[in-house]
Amino acid sequence: MARRPLAVTLYGRPGCGLCDEAEVFLARIGRKIPLAVSLVNIETDDELLRRYVVEIPVVMVGGREIARAPIYEKALEDALQDAASR
Repeated sequence: MARRPLAVTLYGRPGCGLCDEAEVFLARIGRKIPLAVSLVNIETDDELLRRYVVEIPVVMVGGREIARAPIYEKALEDALQDAASR
């Protein structure tokens, strides 16, 4: 039986190179771990912009932060694997 995709939220903004890199990491990791990634542009919400403007990208699973800039692919994969096994 196939695993249900893990719901992942990536907070970022247009023109953010680290955010683009995190998106690439998630795409690669998604080949190993089923992921359903939602991208959230923090510029569309004043509260998100205040909270994350200097900390993006931020990756959340189930309302819990699992990574923030700088994001390293192996550490992100390990955190997602841990979240998927719960």
